[in-house]
Amino acid sequence: MSDLNALLKAKIPCPETGIEIRHGICDICSPSFHCGINAYVKDGEIVKVEGNPDHPVNHGLLCTKGMSNRAYIYREDRVLTPLKRVGERGEGRFQPISWEEAYTEIARRLNEQKEKYGPESVVFFSGYDKWYRMIFERFAYSFGSPNYGSESSTCFTSGLMAWKTATGLPARADMGKCDLFLGWAFNGYYSRYLVPPNVLARKEAGTKVIIIDPRVTPATYKLADLHLAPRPGTDGALALAIAAELIANGWIDKPYIEKYVHGFPEYADYVRQFAGDEVERLTGVPYAQVRQAAQMIHDSSAMCVNESSAPIGHHKNGMQNYRAIMSLLAITGNYDRAGGQMPAEHTYIHVSSGFLTKEHQFVDAARPKNAPLPIGAPRFPLWNHMERQMQSTDLSRQIMEGTPYPVHSIFALGMNMRMFPDSPYMLEALKSLEFFVDTDLFLTDTAKYADIVLPACSSLERGEFKTYPAGRAIFTTPVIPPRGSAKSDVDILCELAGYLDLKDDLLRSGYETCIRHIISDLHITVEELKAFDVPKRIPDFSPELPMARLEAGLPTPTGKFELKSELIAAHPEWGLDALPTYVPPVDEESARDFPMLLCAGSRIPNAIHSRLHDVKWERALRPIPAAEISVQDAQALDIQEGDHILISTSAGSMEVAAQISNQVSPGQVFMFHGYREADVNQLIHRDNLDPYCGFPAFRSTACKIAKKE
Repeated sequence: MSDLNALLKAKIPCPETGIEIRHGICDICSPSFHCGINAYVKDGEIVKVEGNPDHPVNHGLLCTKGMSNRAYIYREDRVLTPLKRVGERGEGRFQPISWEEAYTEIARRLNEQKEKYGPESVVFFSGYDKWYRMIFERFAYSFGSPNYGSESSTCFTSGLMAWKTATGLPARADMGKCDLFLGWAFNGYYSRYLVPPNVLARKEAGTKVIIIDPRVTPATYKLADLHLAPRPGTDGALALAIAAELIANGWIDKPYIEKYVHGFPEYADYVRQFAGDEVERLTGVPYAQVRQAAQMIHDSSAMCVNESSAPIGHHKNGMQNYRAIMSLLAITGNYDRAGGQMPAEHTYIHVSSGFLTKEHQFVDAARPKNAPLPIGAPRFPLWNHMERQMQSTDLSRQIMEGTPYPVHSIFALGMNMRMFPDSPYMLEALKSLEFFVDTDLFLTDTAKYADIVLPACSSLERGEFKTYPAGRAIFTTPVIPPRGSAKSDVDILCELAGYLDLKDDLLRSGYETCIRHIISDLHITVEELKAFDVPKRIPDFSPELPMARLEAGLPTPTGKFELKSELIAAHPEWGLDALPTYVPPVDEESARDFPMLLCAGSRIPNAIHSRLHDVKWERALRPIPAAEISVQDAQALDIQEGDHILISTSAGSMEVAAQISNQVSPGQVFMFHGYREADVNQLIHRDNLDPYCGFPAFRSTACKIAKKE
């Protein structure tokens, strides 16, 4: 093994050890980077993983989560065969069954439900993995149900909807050409580890950096020229205050606005109320800092904004806050311009690669006609209009209440009850179902409530079509055989389509045939993609040209960047504001009873949601669930490090350890989620939802704390 690089590229056995190095991808933080992995394989088992230096995304790097792939794959609780429940729901007692028995039972029960109650009574839910979603969504619609949904009901989609409302398109930050980076909710050292080096490189080249985060983080002290620390959920007020300062000083691009922006007069009139010292009362950010931020924007020639649709979107006012932030790009002429925010139409599963596939046509071809509205549509009409999927945050309510129609069964891939607000209520909903199937790598707490559990593969045990930015794509090959009798999610769906007798020949023909259909307009084949060891640029790559979208007209009602949404204005019955208006994250009555703010979901570098809490070495880095509170609050309440405290909200109370931090402002409580012994999402009321998109207020819920005696 003297010439490691040659060995990595050749994928040949090492005669001294019998080890072969094979290339795969990590999807633990799916659908983020999908970093390249070199897996050292001996006798069909992985003995070690490293980053692949030839991969164009991570260039040999891996984060703590990616380094846990071996421990993740060989966890003791891997499901290795189909299981059938023999105990009470949640008890965790199952007996192994064959795939034939599992498929036959699932098909019989789901078809009986369809016949008896209608296909809408069966819900199809996708959890945190995303690579199979086009297949799963078509599977649900071929069954006849309008009720396909996913964890994107609480992740990412709020930001996507904000962009669709304003421009009709997703967008991306053109960081490589900016001279001001507005890092809104940017905590890349913990959540997107490949981005901070790029920001640092730009900073060293002269780019200025503003970080907006309630806490002090590695990004604030390593990167920020200016750190703005608004209270959680007040981002919209801060953005509107910056806009007011820009407009008052004439620091806006008037010709750009006149030609490409709709609704500016109404917007400018609205933001006046956020001018001056009012911003500190609303957000906690001093007016002097707002003026400094506005001056830095004025002094820049190209500004882009970090988009982080979890911390920005996880508030009752989240989508409007997102719109307010992105409006800064419109009034300064930084949308569809080099160094600003560039339109970035999605290629496949929310990745913008610079070419288009037929993913939407593939799904829409099977969408049932004349079906009832999906779950959540009456409650969240803007979501339904834009996303045409169920809003899963309304799922538990509909199961328990049975209105507007009953739900009797769920077929899920990777369902996690802890991604929902008021997770105990979702647990009660799962208990009440007639039939529940879950597919997962592990016997999770959610899977223990299923009637049948199906074993899925990791990303290193399957092949998949994957696209990357800058025109790249690959069809991976398995690094190792599936453990036990596990199958890839797509094989499960395509095989089960036959047992269900779905009238969908394309789906029943298998995953690769479906992908051939989806990429049939491209000048590349599945076989050519499979020949790549790492993602390669395909012939159809066509980068976005600055100003091209604006000049052609955006896919909005006016063809312009809409500060005032004419779509929302045309539907007054929705009760939503056409301008990016601001309302406080917590109403006055709640603030009186619960004077602090709880932020559930702040990032830590060794975990993502609950996926890695049962990987022993990862859990060892933060073994005890703890809530971060400020030094000042700890002193006022006589709380010492490690003391047990009681966090209370309108949804209930929970006891955790106190972690005293000088990186947290007084009146704020931060806690990472997903711990089974202290699931902070149980403190988020199930009705504390954004009326625009249905997202829960995970990161700005009114709370109070007390020392546990």
